[in-house]
Amino acid sequence: MKSIILRLLLLCAILPFATLAAEQPPNIVVILADDLGYGDLSGNNPDSKIPTPVLDRLADEGMNFTDAHSPSGVCTPTRYGLLTGRYCWRTHLKRGVLNGASAPLIEPDRLTLPAMLASRGYVTGHFGKWHLGRRWHLKDPDGKITPPNIDWTRPAPYCPLDAGFTYSFALAQPAWAFMENRMVSAEPTEPFDFTHIPSHIVGPNNNKGFQQPGFTFEQMIPNWVAKTKAFIARSAAAKKPFFAYFAPICPHRPINPNQEFQGKSDCGVFGDFVCELDAAVGSILDQLKASGVDQNTLVVFTADNGAENNAYGHIATYDHWSSGGLRGCKRDLYEGGHRVPFIARWPGQIRLGSESDEIVCLTDIMATVAAIIDYPLPANAAEDSYNLLPALRSEKLTTPIREATVHHSARGTFAIRQGDWVYIDAPSGANNREPDSVLKTLGVKPHDQQTELFNLRTDPRQTTNLIAERPDQAERLLAILDRYRAGAPSR
Repeated sequence: MKSIILRLLLLCAILPFATLAAEQPPNIVVILADDLGYGDLSGNNPDSKIPTPVLDRLADEGMNFTDAHSPSGVCTPTRYGLLTGRYCWRTHLKRGVLNGASAPLIEPDRLTLPAMLASRGYVTGHFGKWHLGRRWHLKDPDGKITPPNIDWTRPAPYCPLDAGFTYSFALAQPAWAFMENRMVSAEPTEPFDFTHIPSHIVGPNNNKGFQQPGFTFEQMIPNWVAKTKAFIARSAAAKKPFFAYFAPICPHRPINPNQEFQGKSDCGVFGDFVCELDAAVGSILDQLKASGVDQNTLVVFTADNGAENNAYGHIATYDHWSSGGLRGCKRDLYEGGHRVPFIARWPGQIRLGSESDEIVCLTDIMATVAAIIDYPLPANAAEDSYNLLPALRSEKLTTPIREATVHHSARGTFAIRQGDWVYIDAPSGANNREPDSVLKTLGVKPHDQQTELFNLRTDPRQTTNLIAERPDQAERLLAILDRYRAGAPSR
């Protein structure tokens, strides 16, 4: 009898919390920086010349992953992978990135992270960079997709809303203009004057040509932050669970820190721009708290790939190593090309100040969210996504979460990682010219082999190719890679 009474009392104690959890599913905020190196965060790199107090605090309040990777060394493929849980090389895009006039990359019937959440009652907002293709109404249907030929007065027939978002405030590629849902805020009819760019701006290197009246690069981050905060406040007031995907073009070129951030770092305008990114994250976190939802929100901060190759210049000029001393940068198969910051905070679920050396990939966000909302993923969705909840909750893992992780370069070459070993299926993992001074500092030994193999535990800087000494490891990893490339899902 006592046992029955105790069980009933326990049930009564648990039931309100179970009901509360069912009524209030966690909000989710994913922040994706652009061209931010693993070592740009002062919390990851004690020698960083860039202060990032907000992101350091976020790590103190959650979990910092030290071995996290983007699925590609460049932008578009990573964004596809994050939103679909699928490697982008499984699509028609086998190398490089989309341009501003490209057709949509996400397949019409593809399950996406925002669509999955929307099906469970979430409002889903996208803010910032898209870079996954669009469609426009053209004045001359047989003409090229250029700003003068786009009918900006008509709603875009394809935009982030068609990939599962219920709200979007983005850039209207292929022009410099803000776009809310399907409409631009003003027609980008003004030719952009690239001869009078202020000296504190580096770049731009894409989308050149036309802008909406009054557009400046410095408006981008403040506008995206303001729209993100308004979305959070609106959703919280309506007591709707929300997913906010904040994807600023930062510190990607054009590197354009606003005046209040100029001189905040010891790494020039690049470092100052990272300082502005850090402050932007802080403003969004403040809004979560002001809206009373910070305790029920999972926040993930990460980046789409490693730092741009101008980071090599920062080593010589500022003694700042964006990759944290790892070899490579954006586009590369070496660690600096795809090892990225990855911080997760979820009060009550993730232990304060925890750290994980689990190998994870940005494609894993989708399966993790699916587990959180108890959404069974179909076999033809999120083929390369693993559930990270056991790692986030600091459970004792007897085996790695991922079988293996595929890395993909801008040139379309492959590498595969499992445990300590990484196999590069090419003579070199570099897509950029590696300065001789950097190779000398790292201690890289030249070789004449057609592929590369490194042990990252004993050689984290990837200096010594072991392909001749350990062909067994290379053959084992190549077999897994070939299985995936033949169409097998990796999960």
